[in-house]
Amino acid sequence: MAAGATAAHATANGATNCEEDSEECDMFNGRWVKEPRGSPYTNESCRTLPVLMNCGKYGKEDGYIYWRWKPDGCDIPRFDPKIFLAIVRGKKLAFIGDSLARNHMESLLCLLSQAESPINVYKDPQDKFRTWEFPSHNFTLMVMRTEFLVIGTERMINGTGSNDFDIHLDRINKAWADQISSLNYIIISSSNWFFRKNYLYENGNLIGCVNCHEGNLTQFSIGFAVQRVFRTALKYISSCEECKKDIVTFVRTYSPSHFEHGHWFTGGYCNRSQPLDEREVDIFGGMSWELRKIQFEELGRVREEEKNNKKFKILDVTRAMLMRVDGHPGSYWPAKRNVNDCLHWCLPGPIDMWSDLLLKALRKD
Repeated sequence: MAAGATAAHATANGATNCEEDSEECDMFNGRWVKEPRGSPYTNESCRTLPVLMNCGKYGKEDGYIYWRWKPDGCDIPRFDPKIFLAIVRGKKLAFIGDSLARNHMESLLCLLSQAESPINVYKDPQDKFRTWEFPSHNFTLMVMRTEFLVIGTERMINGTGSNDFDIHLDRINKAWADQISSLNYIIISSSNWFFRKNYLYENGNLIGCVNCHEGNLTQFSIGFAVQRVFRTALKYISSCEECKKDIVTFVRTYSPSHFEHGHWFTGGYCNRSQPLDEREVDIFGGMSWELRKIQFEELGRVREEEKNNKKFKILDVTRAMLMRVDGHPGSYWPAKRNVNDCLHWCLPGPIDMWSDLLLKALRKD
C-alpha cells in the first residue's frame, strides 16, 4: 500500500477500520481467497437481475463467483440481508453516479431480495432514476444516474451526438441534488466518463479541455476534472440545509476497467479466468490509484468543513477491484455491436463484495 494511502485512510476518521475480536482491521487492504459456497444468489434466483450483467446466461463459466475478499488480519462476515434490512428499516438510501452506481444498486437489490421481494415503484422515461420499496421494512432503495455529478451536456454536430461533453465543474446537477433532502444514506461515485473528450467550464467560462488536444485550449488532466467535480458535489451535500442532519454520505472509490489490447471500440477484451495476485496489481494501477487518491483528498477536505454533523465516509474498493480481471461480462453479454464489456461487473460477481463493505460500515456506524 502506498504511503499516501495510509494517511488517507486515517483522514477518513477511521471509516476504513473495523473491529474484529477487539483488533482493528483495514477492510480495504487484502486479497481474494477461494470461497466454495459461491454467491448467496444466482442469475436465476434474482428476478431483478439485469440482462446486461447476466454473464451466466450468455455462457461465461462461473469460476469468478467462487472467491471472497479477505482483508489482512480479519474477515468480513458474509452478507446477511436480514441484518441489512433491520439496520435500514424506515430509511432511504440512494446510489448517485454513473452506470457503475447502477451496477452496485442492482447487486444490492439481488442480495436483499433473498430476504424480501422488492417492489419497483418508479422508473423515469430514460430509465436513469429508479426507486424500489421493501414494504415490510419501510425501506426505500434508489438510483440516480448522473455521469458527471455536475452539469454535463453532450455536444451535437448536425443533430447527432458527438460523444464529447461540456462539463460545468462548479454547477451541480440538480436532477439528483434536488432529491436528496429525504435521504438517510448516499453512496456517491463517478469517474469513468471523464476519460472522454470533455470541455471544462467554471463560472460559465470555458477554461480548457481533457483529451481534446486543441492548441488554443489549456489541456487539463482527468484527475483535475474529477477532483473539481467531487469537490462541488461533496460541498453541496455538506451545505444542504434541507437535508437530514444525520445523513451519511459514502464516497465509493474508483472502480477500474480491465480492457487489454484496446478499449470499447478498438478491439479491447478481458478474458482472464481468475483474479490477479496482489503483486500483479501495478500492471493496471496508475490512473486508478491517482483517482482513488483524489477521492480520498476531497473526502478529507469536506470532513474538515463538515456542517450540521453530517457524516462522510469511504467505501474503498479500488485495490480489491484492480485484482478482479475475471469478473467483467467481456463478450458474455447481448452486445448490439461486436464489443466487450470490461468495465461493468457480472451478477452475481465481485461487485457483491461492495455491499459486504457497506453492511460492515453501517453496523459500525
